[in-house]
Amino acid sequence: MPTTLPPPIAAYLHAANARDAEAIAACFADDAMVIDERREMHGIAAIRAWREQTFKQYRVTVDVVGAEHAADRTIVTARVAGDFAGSPVELRYDFRLAGGKIAEIRQ
Repeated sequence: MPTTLPPPIAAYLHAANARDAEAIAACFADDAMVIDERREMHGIAAIRAWREQTFKQYRVTVDVVGAEHAADRTIVTARVAGDFAGSPVELRYDFRLAGGKIAEIRQ
């Protein structure tokens, strides 16, 4: 299903599939937060380190299945595959944008 995503989210997903932590970091606001598997990462340096670690550990790929837009949030449903039990899985990513950057992701 073709899905139109806001540019920072599209860039983030492209960089994730390319396993490019620097390009991912460029998608985020300085004070951004990510919640993933009940862990919170605050700020660009922590987010970059989190992605570098997940690239090495899980070798994940993300394929967008759909997206919903509401107010300042975009909910992306994606099929995520990689080196982890139960792969592939369908996950929902809750993005909040601010100032043309990603301010928050909740998974």
